[in-house]
Amino acid sequence: MKRKLITIFSTLLVVCSLFCGCADKNSVQENDINEEIPASESSVDTEIEETSAQNEIVAEEEKAAIPDGIYKADFDTDSSMFHVSEACDGQGILTVENGEMTLHISLMSKKIINLYLGLAEDAEKDDAELLMPTEDTVTYSDGLTEEVYGFDVPVPVLEEEFDLALIGTKGTWYDHKVRVSNLEPLEEETQTENIFQMEDGTYTIDLAFEGGSGKAKVLSPATVTVSGENATATIQWSSPNYDYVIVDGEKYLPINTEGDSVFEIPVLFFDKPMNIIGDTVAMSTPHEIEYTITFYSDTMKPAE
Repeated sequence: MKRKLITIFSTLLVVCSLFCGCADKNSVQENDINEEIPASESSVDTEIEETSAQNEIVAEEEKAAIPDGIYKADFDTDSSMFHVSEACDGQGILTVENGEMTLHISLMSKKIINLYLGLAEDAEKDDAELLMPTEDTVTYSDGLTEEVYGFDVPVPVLEEEFDLALIGTKGTWYDHKVRVSNLEPLEEETQTENIFQMEDGTYTIDLAFEGGSGKAKVLSPATVTVSGENATATIQWSSPNYDYVIVDGEKYLPINTEGDSVFEIPVLFFDKPMNIIGDTVAMSTPHEIEYTITFYSDTMKPAE
């Protein structure tokens, strides 16, 4: 009987040993599986991150794929005190050239004297590149006109907010968020057709002027004479010290002998910057300086 009990007990020990061994193996396998799960999750996370990065690259490429040209675009801000003139219907003229975007805006007055692409604290630094104003003439629906300040604003992104600080006549910088959106292409051929469908005659036209030190500028509005398929602008400088200008390789001399320098130059195109060179004798030796003039076709009206 004792031998039988010993045999049974030994058998139970073997069975338990086998069972526990299986359990240990299962436990090890489960642990191995559990250890693999985080690796699998990490792989999934990596794939998600890579996909997200690829989507961002595609989005950036889509933004950069805007064709060169001239567009109308909405200009929205976070302040009712900072916006374009009511005469502009909340829009500016966007120029895209070699992937670079610049929006010309005409503001509601001359109370904002500089803009800065970025934050106000950076605008106060000595090396800050401030945006200088242009003198724009806006025309309201009732025919009244007003001189306001305009700015050519570099646009880093469309359809999203970006920082644009401003300083007014009181000398304090303020932070603002702005957004450029809803582009409407202005085809150059269509612009030209619209201009030359107008009757031959003399018109006034608003312009934006950039370049040089800012001490001298071309005044706005200018006078444009349309004859057939040609347009000639009479431009006046705010200085008497310009003895010639060069447009498209051709030299033009002043048409007056007294007062501020006045020139008649061809209008090569409308609604995008036109390069000119002005030679000034204001310094010890004459200097040729590069400028740009943008003639805005939608501001043309018969001269009185």
